[in-house]
Amino acid sequence: MNIRLAEEKDIKQLIKMRWDFTIEHDETKKIEKTSFHDFENECQAFLENVINGSQWFIWVAEDNEKILSHIYIELIQKVPRPGRITYPFAYMTNVYTIPEYRNKGIGSKLLSNINRWAKENKYEFLIVWPSDDSIHYYKKNGYSHCKEPMEYFPS
Repeated sequence: MNIRLAEEKDIKQLIKMRWDFTIEHDETKKIEKTSFHDFENECQAFLENVINGSQWFIWVAEDNEKILSHIYIELIQKVPRPGRITYPFAYMTNVYTIPEYRNKGIGSKLLSNINRWAKENKYEFLIVWPSDDSIHYYKKNGYSHCKEPMEYFPS
């Protein structure tokens, strides 16, 4: 198994995995009736920008060029503060392992790699909003609950 940053050659797999992830958690079954082609075009453009940019990082675990698991990280820059060096923090999202490869330690290896990378790059912290089903996964990999953030939904 190889753990690395995603490349342009991975885009088709990443699009399909994002689709599958969304379908898997769509209790209404509405999304599977939407146009994959429209989604594919939007996601392709997003992923091309991400892979060629410096704000997002997509980490993948692959075996024989098949992506088994991925984690998306967005860096959030902070406003500098007097008296200290300001480092960004990282927002983790779209954490997904193909169902037949779950509970084999692949996601934990991927997350451990990201934790090391975050430490090496001196990111202030990583934040993730876990589903109820994934809380144990994060806890066993060194994450802890924090106070709930506040939200505002403009409408």
